[in-house]
Amino acid sequence: MTEVKLPTLAEGTDKAVVSFWHKDLSEEVKAGDDLVEMLTDKATFNVPAPVAGKLNKILVEEGQEVNVGDLIAEIEEA
Repeated sequence: MTEVKLPTLAEGTDKAVVSFWHKDLSEEVKAGDDLVEMLTDKATFNVPAPVAGKLNKILVEEGQEVNVGDLIAEIEEA
């Protein structure tokens, strides 16, 4: 199981809001696929899948705010 966490953001930004999930629960993903779009007060960005496999858990719903380093999803590796 691979954990997907909110990566380090621009200096002075330590949290982001989930805009929408590009992938659905149990959907197959390839390494590098966009998983989720995140919003900060300064930017919009996508968090990519770190590995190929199946999106096993979505731990943060659309509209929720998360901090850098928070666990947002889990991928079951292929």
